[in-house]
Amino acid sequence: MWSNHSKLLAWIKDIQDLCQPDHVHYVDGSKEEYDTLCQKLVEDGVYTPLNPDKRPGSFYCRSDPQDVARVEDRTFICSRKQEDAGPTNNWKDPHEMKKFLHGLFRGCMKGRTMYVIPFSMGPFGSPLSIIGVQITDSAYVVTNMHIMARVGLRALEVLGDAGEFIPCLHSVGVPLKPSEKGPLWPCRADEKYIVHFPEEREIWSFGSGYGGNALLGKKCLALRIASAKARDEGWLAEHMLIMGITNPKGEKKFFTAAFPSACGKTNLAMIESQLEGWKIECVGDDIAWMRFGKDGRLYAINPENGFFGVAPGTSMQSNPNAMKTIAKNTIFTNVALTDDGDVWWEGMTEKPPNHLIDWKGNDWTPNSLEKASHPNARFTTPSSQCPSIDEAYNDPQGVPISAIIFGGRRESVVPLIYEAFSWNHGTYLGASLSSETTAAAAGVVGKVRHDPFAMLPFCGYHMGDYFSHWLEMGEKTGPDKLPKIFHVNWFKKSKEGAFLWPGFGENMRILKWIFERVSNAGDAEKTPIGWIPANDALDLDGLSLSSSDLQDLFAIDKESFLQEVQEITEYFSKFGDQFPKGLLEEIQELRARLRS
Repeated sequence: MWSNHSKLLAWIKDIQDLCQPDHVHYVDGSKEEYDTLCQKLVEDGVYTPLNPDKRPGSFYCRSDPQDVARVEDRTFICSRKQEDAGPTNNWKDPHEMKKFLHGLFRGCMKGRTMYVIPFSMGPFGSPLSIIGVQITDSAYVVTNMHIMARVGLRALEVLGDAGEFIPCLHSVGVPLKPSEKGPLWPCRADEKYIVHFPEEREIWSFGSGYGGNALLGKKCLALRIASAKARDEGWLAEHMLIMGITNPKGEKKFFTAAFPSACGKTNLAMIESQLEGWKIECVGDDIAWMRFGKDGRLYAINPENGFFGVAPGTSMQSNPNAMKTIAKNTIFTNVALTDDGDVWWEGMTEKPPNHLIDWKGNDWTPNSLEKASHPNARFTTPSSQCPSIDEAYNDPQGVPISAIIFGGRRESVVPLIYEAFSWNHGTYLGASLSSETTAAAAGVVGKVRHDPFAMLPFCGYHMGDYFSHWLEMGEKTGPDKLPKIFHVNWFKKSKEGAFLWPGFGENMRILKWIFERVSNAGDAEKTPIGWIPANDALDLDGLSLSSSDLQDLFAIDKESFLQEVQEITEYFSKFGDQFPKGLLEEIQELRARLRS
């Protein structure tokens, strides 16, 4: 018997009866299974094997052009009460939504195989890990889940006969008639639903086969459902990287960091140190689950087992460790295919190849009007292949966190780095996190977009309550045991429009100062907004940075900051009575400091 878990078996039978697949495959997580499924996808024309001399063990595929990214307007938090979903989430009545979904899912897997994937988010057996079981009719999803989570029989062993699991149901929503082959990338272009039931701890996803819409362990479980679970159980599920930093003396500390999209989060997670004797290691690039240990400190795990990274913009200059990670055993989706059986995307090399097959399957040359790769083209690759992976990424106890970093893309106002005065002040920094839109995002370029804690699309409940939960977490232990909180902005520009800070690997210099601050060293100067590095506190040796540029990087214009506070206060008004008093006090104190 595959499992003796009566509740799990009953759920699988219910879904089998509802979806009516032709076959059921119970995923065991073996390499043989992965290889067989990849070969099947090759035979079906979905995967193209890449040149084994160029990129061994790797595959290329393209999605339907109408199924290329997360669909926020089709993503729902179906809490029992609408007010529990809050103003930043789409809500539907859970009973009505379940009834509607049952109609969509009825018979949706006819002609297809139903795959049952047991998986662990987090190291097997960790007290911080969660077991999920995903049912899907997509072999693409199964192969990607093989990389992104710890799948198979081992997860069932951890689950046992009566353990708790998160049911995750997914279908592309395209049943097949007998002997019908169907489209290479089945989806429902205009009928997608990514639905979360936070109280029941369930996920139902219909109509999309792409990314976070279909790999339900990722944003759906690890953030939207986990954040609600974390609120109820007293921990944190965050959209954060985790990194380890070792100084020349061999002392090691771990940081987490949250950045909205297009702010260099993955690049920072895999940064190569530019400072002699300093070492950086990656525990995770996207998600951190944090709980208090017996010693009163916050410990974090990366619940994922792979990287699902945006390909365009990734290069040997911006992220050499990522480029080395994806050198083999990687699935590439919606990038371009080279004539010699490799992949390419915008930003990968300074000069594009003379000919490519683009992400839509068309011939492409440098004179083509459209981009060769989709802006959200992805690579799915094992964490274990990253040259800078920290051995602690598999530690079931997690790693102790000394610093939490927030960062946005701001051309003015916000300085390069500053430190919060307290946990509550740091919570305000997270809640007020914002970024200016780039050309890659819809809307007006340069408009400030608020993205509290970089969790706006991922918080599974009312965001005002989420802010309160952060404040409450700060009361669970002594102030000396809480991580220090910082804010960074790599993107400040001069009056001429040039970036003042070189960024990329040079960001190590800022991490060094943070390391020193959490080690009760590192000189700092008090300002109205927080602590900034004192003169000569930053290691700038070998960096050609003028004194005027350095001054501009840390300039604090009180009037501009007061306008910023007014604007964020207006944004916070959307949370109504559920906006916490503790943050109102932080705003009042910040205003007073800026006016003094």
